[in-house]
Amino acid sequence: MSRSVVTAVSDRWEGALVTTLERGTDAQIARRCPDLADLLAVAGSGLADVALISADLRSLDRTALDHLRECAVTVVGVYPPGDEQAQRHLRQLGIDTIISADASAEVIQEALDGLDAPSAQSGLESTWSSHGLERSGPGGPDGLPGSDGLPGSDGLPGSDRVGGREGVPGGAVDASGSRPAAPDRAGADADSVLGTIIAVWGPAGAPGRTTIALNLASELARLGQPTVLVDADTYGGCIAQALSLLDEAPGLAAATRAADQGSLDLPALARLAPEVSPGLRVLTGIPKAERWPELRAAALEHVLTLSRRLARFVVIDCGFSLEDDEELSYDTLAPRRNAATLTSLAVADQVLAVGAGDPIGLQRLVRGLQELGTVASPSPTVVINRVRSSAVGPRPESRIRDALSRFAGIDDPRFIPDDPASLDRALLAGQTLAEAAPDSDVRKTLTALAAQICGVPAPLTGRRRKGA
Repeated sequence: MSRSVVTAVSDRWEGALVTTLERGTDAQIARRCPDLADLLAVAGSGLADVALISADLRSLDRTALDHLRECAVTVVGVYPPGDEQAQRHLRQLGIDTIISADASAEVIQEALDGLDAPSAQSGLESTWSSHGLERSGPGGPDGLPGSDGLPGSDGLPGSDRVGGREGVPGGAVDASGSRPAAPDRAGADADSVLGTIIAVWGPAGAPGRTTIALNLASELARLGQPTVLVDADTYGGCIAQALSLLDEAPGLAAATRAADQGSLDLPALARLAPEVSPGLRVLTGIPKAERWPELRAAALEHVLTLSRRLARFVVIDCGFSLEDDEELSYDTLAPRRNAATLTSLAVADQVLAVGAGDPIGLQRLVRGLQELGTVASPSPTVVINRVRSSAVGPRPESRIRDALSRFAGIDDPRFIPDDPASLDRALLAGQTLAEAAPDSDVRKTLTALAAQICGVPAPLTGRRRKGA
């Protein structure tokens, strides 16, 4: 099948590569682009099916590649012969198929044909490798190994001092030097070791998204499940403040920037998401709301996907707004403020929809659930926070359940009791509930929820476990 190909390759290799394409393959050269802007313009015009892009193309990033895919243009990376660093860079940008700049016509044609036959690609990998054509290995587009040697966060650098928290160990270890509670994941297949992403969302009005996300992540880690907590709220992220971490910590903004530039790998992500307590890593959010353009959708998706290999669970604190503001900008290349929330919901395996246990909070939740049903996300588990009789009357749980069943079709919400004294104590100390108020009813409820998510029996909570 003849293909329309556009090239954006460095001058050193472009002439020979184009000659090989024209003489030895069935490809038709639509245009030879001198820079990225010209390439994006050609892709937007619909003139090309495939783009051959050089590893050293200036300003090439994940955002540009995402735009090419939206224009139905398949990308093939081109690297200088023998340049392993260029190959790695292309893989980290998420380009699946890469070829050497001096590849033969046979290899290029085979690559073009392979774009239409993903099921046959595995059988061609050995042939492609011998001819200078390579595809990402089992570890994904990062050029990293698969699950072997990466059981959760084990083996990755911890931290004895993170932001403003002193004396926090890098991880609990036993006498043999390993984390006793961590599951043995090294012997499992590649699919089973990928972590689960849990997005914590809620409507406007501060229903307690951050409180639930932070303490749920803490309880998951205490159950022996390595967990990464991600602050993806572009309106009022406050995970760093809640844990007494320094605002200057780079966190998610640095990770998305590195992902956009194709320089983020698993060790780099581990450094940007240090451990604040055994088994719990934190990827802090943007310190100022005005920095939201740094969290671009394609780069953030890569960060979250890579986080699956860093921990057993990834808990995301999302913003409230679900408006697809791209429709208002009339520019598909413009950053979107709500892209972080929409992307988090789209890649999540589970969604917790948090609502406040009062008449206004419940009304906002019902409307928010309707809006949530219009975006790409799993069916949510509804969590009602701050449940109290003073706000809804006697038997608050029964009243709230009846209201949600009637107006939203929700029959099995989870209820979090109101305990402002314990929450204030944790906030003042910059700690989780497990550290500041281990006997609180809120903490016990979240422990039970975390155990249910993990599929393990809920442990006893409180100070009585200290000597256990």
